[in-house]
Amino acid sequence: MKNVTHWIAGAPVEGSGRTSEIFNPATGEVSGQVHLASVAEVDAAVAAAVAAYPAWRDSSLVKRSQVLFRFRELMYANRDELARLISEEHGKVHSDALGEVARGLEVVEFACGIPHLLKGGFSEGVSTRVDSYSIRQPLGVVAGITPFNFPAMVPMWMYPIAIATGNAFILKPSEKDPSASLLMASLWKQAGLPDGVFSVVQGDKVAVDRLLEHPDVRAVSFVGSTPIAKYVYETGTSHGKRVQALGGAKNHMLVLPDADLDLVADAAVSAGFGSAGERCMAISVVLAVDPVGDELIDKIVSRVSELTIGPGDDPASQMGPLVTRVHRDKVVSYLDTGVAEGAKLVVDGRRTPILGGAAAEDAPGFWLGPTVLDHVPAGSRVQQEEIFGPVLAVVRVSSYEEGLELINGGEFGNGTAIFTNDGGAARRFQNEVEVGMIGINVPIPVPMAFYSFGGWKSSLFGDTHVHGTEGVHFYTRGKVVTSRWLDPSHGGVNLGFPTNK
Repeated sequence: MKNVTHWIAGAPVEGSGRTSEIFNPATGEVSGQVHLASVAEVDAAVAAAVAAYPAWRDSSLVKRSQVLFRFRELMYANRDELARLISEEHGKVHSDALGEVARGLEVVEFACGIPHLLKGGFSEGVSTRVDSYSIRQPLGVVAGITPFNFPAMVPMWMYPIAIATGNAFILKPSEKDPSASLLMASLWKQAGLPDGVFSVVQGDKVAVDRLLEHPDVRAVSFVGSTPIAKYVYETGTSHGKRVQALGGAKNHMLVLPDADLDLVADAAVSAGFGSAGERCMAISVVLAVDPVGDELIDKIVSRVSELTIGPGDDPASQMGPLVTRVHRDKVVSYLDTGVAEGAKLVVDGRRTPILGGAAAEDAPGFWLGPTVLDHVPAGSRVQQEEIFGPVLAVVRVSSYEEGLELINGGEFGNGTAIFTNDGGAARRFQNEVEVGMIGINVPIPVPMAFYSFGGWKSSLFGDTHVHGTEGVHFYTRGKVVTSRWLDPSHGGVNLGFPTNK
């Protein structure tokens, strides 16, 4: 049985009290325990970060980038081990876990360019013998609170940039799949990062609340559900912190009649069922503009029937289980809800065979196969609520305008996509849709690391997205310096308000 600890001041630290069970989602069996931090243990991590921060802040940009380059190489060399840990505790298949690590490494690579990213502006001679220039400096101790669905990638959206810009970073990962955090911490130490600059506190609401309230934590990044994102934002800002809190999503794909339906079906199945639908960028609703619905459903069902569902460590598996039994049961409840609301259940994931023979509902572990609901009514719970599982809803709409209205009328504004061969329609969509990340014939429009990730409406609390230029700005604050080196012959007292000359 594994024993997952904290990482404080450059070393593993046993917890002093409460623990929580870690499960293998493929079998439903307990595979270990994770320590849950007390207030005192969070305070110890913050104290270590406070002590380490001044020297790291004052280190050169070249030194920081060298550490980041070494960390990148170590992460790449250990990517299979990291993916294995993710598969064991989250359930996603190994190839999907490797993809998660690869996308996280893109942010590490972006942060390696910190000497360029922190270049300021300079204006010579703004007044007589007076120059002005701008600089950006780190905040101090910052924290990241991350979700279960991407235990490596989402932390890597945060800490590479925070550390590269000179901050000390404290990670509070999900207690459901915590092991990846300790491997990453050990690799930071091997890369030469000073002790205390990166710490991990495992835990639950006790750890979260202490990080949000601690006077020495200057900023908090969060990714998770919308209710918790709102709580994190309101609690953190009320304690004077800078907060970026990314919430939930309900991503729609609008399919116009001129679209390539084979491409659409491939995209809908890939984006809807990858990682068992446990992605904030998953496509969970297809808006099929008449008359393409029937043909598109046939193509989607055909592709779903060929998917292989099984444990993450089996190379034949294309989709694994859900993360916990409670979450699986919640997702399953939407199948009956959808039928009660008038939808047609054309693929029932409860009856999907799992590698080994048993149907999902009878197999040990937290299983639900890919599920497709057709003729889902507009305005229904299945169309509007975040399900966060392998449930794809198809809504029939009569026009582009009706589809756009459904997207813009929703609570969330994280990601969306349009599939069409009409460039004018695509351009109109990107202008009119009220969503933060848009794909044109791209189902999962997650930006590259040098752009920033984040949505609109209830998908984001705060006004700063993660990674990219906005990430650099979130973890730094600006100064403008105006300097004058006087001619020794010049002097004299002048009590008037200084003016430019």
